Amino acid sequence: MTSVLKSTDEQKRAAAEAAVAEIADGMLIGLGTGTTASFAIQALGRRVAHGLSVRAVATSDRTAAAAAAAGIALVDPADVAALDLCIDGVDEIDPFFRAIKGAGGTMLREKILASAARRMVAIADSSKAVGRLGARPVPVEVLPLAKRFVERGIVAAGGEPQLRLDARGCPWRTDQGNIILDCAFGPIGDPVALAARLAEIPGLLGHGLFVSEVDALYLGTPDAVVRSERGDCAW
Repeated sequence: MTSVLKSTDEQKRAAAEAAVAEIADGMLIGLGTGTTASFAIQALGRRVAHGLSVRAVATSDRTAAAAAAAGIALVDPADVAALDLCIDGVDEIDPFFRAIKGAGGTMLREKILASAARRMVAIADSSKAVGRLGARPVPVEVLPLAKRFVERGIVAAGGEPQLRLDARGCPWRTDQGNIILDCAFGPIGDPVALAARLAEIPGLLGHGLFVSEVDALYLGTPDAVVRSERGDCAW
């Protein structure tokens, strides 16, 4: 039997388009960052071109540029206290809708918008659905002057921090001018406890564990897009 969604990109695109179908006229939308989120921006741009009236808040400068190019009206994040809906990708997600995010380095802004949204919808291809989090590192955004202190706290929490570098070999900088440590923990037995411990480290401004923010998931699989709500167990 021939698969309907053969490639990873096809799965991402289909999941993104299904999520964008939730958007209604007049909504204020949070737009994530990353390859899967970029498909959502493209899909939303097409709907806007056909008459949908929405405003959006971007989780990064890259997303803001892509949304503007797609014809989507943008609102300054500093002027927003609440959103109707946020759509974003994930790096990993478990059956309890706990996720790791931050491969694109924007998890701090992403968590702010996800927390501000009445509904946060994750979009992903089938490779991102896991039984337990931890195959991928947990990124943390760090105030540069606190690097050594935060590294010590990460090690004490059982992690192995690695400074993220850019193509020139320099510390990778977030849109806020901070650095990122990618922290390998291995299989994470209790993501909620780990998230709480990371949040207690002074100088650690935000981490990529999203343990309560995701309300729904559109998962692209080789055969179809599977939609699940928090409380469902899809795998």
